Amino acid sequence: MPEERNSHILHAIKAYGKNLLGFIRKRVKSDADAEDILQDVWYQFSALVNSEPIEQTGAWLYKVARNKITDKHKKRSETLLDDLFIAEDEDDTSGFKDFLMTEDSTPETEYIRTLFWEQLFNALDELPEEQKQVFIWQEMEDMTFQEISEATGVNVNTLVSRKRYAVLHLRNRLQQLYEEITKY
Repeated sequence: MPEERNSHILHAIKAYGKNLLGFIRKRVKSDADAEDILQDVWYQFSALVNSEPIEQTGAWLYKVARNKITDKHKKRSETLLDDLFIAEDEDDTSGFKDFLMTEDSTPETEYIRTLFWEQLFNALDELPEEQKQVFIWQEMEDMTFQEISEATGVNVNTLVSRKRYAVLHLRNRLQQLYEEITKY
């Protein structure tokens, strides 16, 4: 039985490995992220193959990969929310984050999510281009300050300062929305 299981796993890796990695690479920022997600997919696959048969291996692998990519994007969004809303009491932001990051899709949660992202992008448009660009590269495209510095030729300390001003502006600009959402 273990040989049959190993054979099934090896066959799946040979049949889907290269294309699955390409699929993931198109949807994440770096090759390292893609490889991490692929490794998670293979780990989950090997654990499941041992307990139950999978009828459509390819469909299952791509579905798990999509879910892992979505999880990665959610974690990035949660970090963005942490940066924007720092309260005196750490628990004050958890309700807001939970509400925005919930998987429930009710008309209310969809409206609040849409409103939040609209307000965020409107506030970003108010920033000087240099501050806006650093914020987007760092928070939304997951670039490091060093990578941005190498791409633009701007000193890392200058980039850090620009991002700081952007975060301060965004916190101030989104504070009213935050208060309105969390008071209910």
